[in-house]
Amino acid sequence: MDFKEHIVKKLAELTGLEQSAIEKAVETPPDEKLGDLAFPCFPLAKVLRKAPPLIAQELAAQLSSDELIDHIDAVGGYLNFFYNRAAFITDTVNAARDAGDNWGRSDMGAGKTILVEYSSPNIAKPFHIGHLFSTAVGNSLARIYKFLGYNVQSLNHLGDWGTQFGKLISAYKRWGDPALIEKNPIKELLKIYVKFHEEAEKHPELEDEAREYFKKLEDGDDETTALWKYFKDQSLVEFKRVYDMLGVEFDSYNGEAFYSDKMDEVVQILRDKGLLVESDGAQVVDLSDMNMPPCIILKSDGATIYATRDIAAALYRHRTYNFDKNIYVVGLPQSLHFRQIFETMKRAGWEWSKDCVHVGFGLVKLPGKAMSTRHGDVVFLEDVLNESIEKTREIIINNGSAVNDIDDVSKKIGIGAILYTFLKNSREKDIVFSWDTMLDFDGESAPYCMYGYARGRSILRKAAGIDFSNADLSKSVSDDAYMLVKQLNDFGDAVKDAAAKNEPFYINRYVTNLVKMFNKFYNTNPIMRSDVDEETKKARLAIVDATCTVIKSALALLGIEVVESM
Repeated sequence: MDFKEHIVKKLAELTGLEQSAIEKAVETPPDEKLGDLAFPCFPLAKVLRKAPPLIAQELAAQLSSDELIDHIDAVGGYLNFFYNRAAFITDTVNAARDAGDNWGRSDMGAGKTILVEYSSPNIAKPFHIGHLFSTAVGNSLARIYKFLGYNVQSLNHLGDWGTQFGKLISAYKRWGDPALIEKNPIKELLKIYVKFHEEAEKHPELEDEAREYFKKLEDGDDETTALWKYFKDQSLVEFKRVYDMLGVEFDSYNGEAFYSDKMDEVVQILRDKGLLVESDGAQVVDLSDMNMPPCIILKSDGATIYATRDIAAALYRHRTYNFDKNIYVVGLPQSLHFRQIFETMKRAGWEWSKDCVHVGFGLVKLPGKAMSTRHGDVVFLEDVLNESIEKTREIIINNGSAVNDIDDVSKKIGIGAILYTFLKNSREKDIVFSWDTMLDFDGESAPYCMYGYARGRSILRKAAGIDFSNADLSKSVSDDAYMLVKQLNDFGDAVKDAAAKNEPFYINRYVTNLVKMFNKFYNTNPIMRSDVDEETKKARLAIVDATCTVIKSALALLGIEVVESM
């Protein structure tokens, strides 16, 4: 039973207003002392030709006998509803336990396809800590949309094309050691890539050589193509190892190279639409009327650019998936780029361009360290994940925690701690990397949330043998139990809010508050103590069971796995 929906329906019957109008009007009071739901009667004054306070009093009297409502306060022109707590707790906990992992799910996305492009590292370059922002946000959004019933396609638009490959081929042919590269591909390729830039500063002609190699690659030269494929294959092996650690999977790894033979059509379409104009020898789409620089489609030498490839990719995706939404999880510095290509697609007459969305995110700041693959100053993501796992292991050992599998627990907590940090705030905020904050078992962190789950599971293990399947939940009514169950009831809305705003932090904030309320509940409502009567014990165990399920589901939407003990 949806208590809010029930009250909205009753109000519609009594006032003659449409349910949709009442749904927009009802609100949650800022203070729980003011009730669970409030309805302003002011819009009814003209219709009923009565003063709002009088309308509120009359409606309160008409609804006073409703079994789902404890009482109604008519305050001024407002109706403040207080739910029947025993009924609310009973209905919500039983429904949540019956639904299990499906609690909060929705079929609102049935028959609709969402594309989420994220991660997108550059081939033959390190998968560094900065890539995790896109990976964490994109993976969480993909999980959230799936939870809401959408057909989700996760796309990894690899950076596998461009002049940097000419540079890498030049570097490989000059300084590449096949034996070393086979042993440690990415780090060795990075080393020779950095050496190329160092040497090119002294010998600028190397840049010309690099352009020649990339031209050969574009022309399909056998040797350069074989080297490019080798770099890509070796990179994917390393990337997938990191993705496996993070529990991330993709439906497509089509990168920029995949669209290299699809750009001529885009150029021709834009030319036929009369959108291309010449600017310093380049072919561009003039966007000055939108206060934007021109969108470059062909450079002065006739070569394509990122924009050309992204437009070709969008057209391919529309034809292939007929998407309802095409989401690009890419850093905020690329905002102008996406505004340019979306506007260009709109001018091409592609109505579906309005369904392309840039989901931007901030920067990762590491104290004392800057990231630049050109100069080699880079923090490898795999190293960070392993360090987090090792630090977690040390904390567990130092705390004397009894865990069955310290390797598994350390891995889940260590990786979960990093993911939580990247998703805890609005994605547009920068992240300052801090081990102390990340691995704080008492603050707002993944370890804190995971410990709440593990504590609940420990209680349930101690209660093995007690059958609480038909518990009388009216025995569990208390302020803290009620606030916890209200939070359980709000899970579905939190997921929908996260999807509507493409902000995983709504889930992060939800589950953190849920664990806080859970901690307060079991501290003020003893469960397994000898002085707790059997029926009360069963009712409280049912609440613990439902809460554990929702904590696990919420953390899963963030890509975080739970542990059974800590």
